Order: sequence, then C-alpha cells, then structure tokens
Amino acid sequence: MELFDVYPLYNITPVKGDGCYVYDKSGKKYLDLYGGHAVISIGHAHPNYVQAIQTQVAKLGFYSNSINNPLQNELAGKLERIAGIRDYALFLCSSGAEANENALKVASFHTGKDRIIYFENAFHGRTSGVVAITDNETIKAPFNKGHKATRLAFNNIAALETELKKKDVAAVIFEVIQGVGGLDEADSGFYKAAADICKEYNVMLIADEVQSGYGRTGDFFAFQRHGIRPDIISMAKGMGNGFPVGAILIDNKITPRYGMLGTTFGGNHLACAAAISVLDTIKEENLMQNAAEVSEYIREEAAKISEIKKIKGRGLMIGLEFDFEIAALRKELLFDFQIFTGASSNKKLLRILPPLTIQKEHFQVFFEALRQVLINQKISSETS
Repeated sequence: MELFDVYPLYNITPVKGDGCYVYDKSGKKYLDLYGGHAVISIGHAHPNYVQAIQTQVAKLGFYSNSINNPLQNELAGKLERIAGIRDYALFLCSSGAEANENALKVASFHTGKDRIIYFENAFHGRTSGVVAITDNETIKAPFNKGHKATRLAFNNIAALETELKKKDVAAVIFEVIQGVGGLDEADSGFYKAAADICKEYNVMLIADEVQSGYGRTGDFFAFQRHGIRPDIISMAKGMGNGFPVGAILIDNKITPRYGMLGTTFGGNHLACAAAISVLDTIKEENLMQNAAEVSEYIREEAAKISEIKKIKGRGLMIGLEFDFEIAALRKELLFDFQIFTGASSNKKLLRILPPLTIQKEHFQVFFEALRQVLINQKISSETS
C-alpha cells in the first residue's frame, strides 16, 4: 500500500535526535533551527523527557477520561504557576487543531452565537471548523466553507468593531504572532482595544498560542506582553516536545457541563508525563530567559547582513525577511550546510523555530553558513 501523497518531501530520513541536532540514516548531522514546526521545545531526546516517558509507560500508558488521573491535576497546577496565570480551567486534547476546534465550541456554547471573526494571514488548523477560519482557500473543501466566518484585516480595530456591533459573533480568534502567515504581530493597542470591545459585546476573545506559547517568545504566552486576558487560550506544539498534546485554558467565568467537550486520547497518562517533563525543564533550565537572550544575539547578527530587510517575531519565533524569495536559500542551507529552517506564506521570509535549549554558538554556525550561501547566490547570478 502506498501513502496518500499530500506532502512534498525532502530526500532526508532522520533516525536520531540529540538536543538541537538530528541525524539521518547515514549518520549525517543536521542543525535543527525549525524544531518540526516549533514542536521540539526542550531539545531532541532530552534526558528529563526520555526518563519521564520511560517511567510512565512502564506503569500505565493510557486509560480513558472516565477515571481519575492525578497527572492531569499536576500538569494543570504546574502550568498555572510557570505561566503565571490564574483563574482558568484546563481541558486537554491531542493537537492544535483540536484545541482550536474546542475553543470555538466553548465560545459558541457560552455566547449562544455562531459567527467567528478571524484575520488575514491566519492559520488555525486543517480540521473542519478551524480550516474555515484559516486564510488559505486552497485547503478548504466545499464542506468546510459552510461555517459562519468573517475575515478581517489584522490590526484594524474599526473593522472589528463594525462586525461586533451586529451582535451575532461568538468569538474573535487571533494568533498574537502569526506563524505560517509570516510572523506579523499587531500593535498592543489593537489587542487591548479588541479585548475591551469583545467584553462590551459578550464575544469570547481566543488567543491561539499553539505555536507562540510555552516560552517560545521569551514570555510564557505571547499575549502576556500586551497586557490582555483572553477568555480562551489554545496551545499545543511545544507542550509535549514531540508527544501529541494539545489543550485550551478556559476562563473560570465559563461554566462547564458534562458532555460539553470530550476526547479519547487527550490528557492520557503518557501525554501528561511528557507535558510535565517539558514544564519542569523550562523552569529548571530557565529556557524562557534563554529564548530572550539568544533572540537578541540573532537580531544583532541579522542586522549585519544587508540582504535581510526586516527581522520579525520575538524570542525564538523569528522571521528573517529578505528582498528575494528564499526557497533556493533554504534548500542550499539544508543540503550543503545541513541546517533545517522553515518557510511561510511570505515567500521572502525565513522562519526560525529552534528548540528553546539552543545556544548562541549554534547561531554562529547558522550565520556563517547564511553568509556563504548569499555569496554563492550572488556569484551564481553574476555568472548566469
């Protein structure tokens, strides 16, 4: 049987990971500056993570959510303390798309309304509801287009207020820093005004922190920089360091009821063990501080390269925008210098999403390689 062919693949087969590196089947070593879409938060095969999973799976890997699972409570308590948030309840699931689907469902239940506001260049997932509020028509099937969803320009508070005045909106959802869309971030004034207007019209404010959360920006959540309190916060990628874990945080003013939400695999014993080890490591190794410090170094070095026209993002969620499309540059970094990087819908943007354990010396290697690639491309263009 063949695989359903929906992914364009690089001819690389990783078989081992160690910290900020992965190794292919021939033993070739690659510097991982992409972390599998920001998933690898504390590094490949981190000893804490490996030990936690090994210990838990030897005892109990899974049972359903119809029984007590103290690991869920431990995870909730540590998340509250390390994130520095209060008066939320935790619902665990298995992915970012599932988290956002549940966020929309909770918002609709709570408000009794059914329209969702989203923004240009947004990416919230590929399942039915969240792909309807993702700004990419090519991945929406006819079935997905039946949802009541309205796309607005990012950072335009007047347009948002016009829609909320219609009083049929259940939720406004946004990525504080857009991921796939190209690392754009609105002004603090926009987020604060959006929060105020949502409160005025009884609309749930949903912060999609699936990619930007868990210390990646130097803050635990990206929204914390802007002084707002979302009604619902979604998260996933960095939660389990590769183990499938997702979740939403729901403001305590929203009342749960039995059957309102459900999941088979969400919050299972093994997933909780993985997620707890990630939180412990973030705290023990000061990884949020590391993200902020390494980010400053990246910005300093990037500013020295004339071909980089703009530096976007925060912490270790960085976009380097060039004055040309970067597909060839990424390919040369990967195959000639063994460095993984990421792309976005902005074809000129190189996306950097490494493990939070990465150090400045890793980026010294990257910038040396980047300068050489730029020289090679210049020589190639002059001789062609």
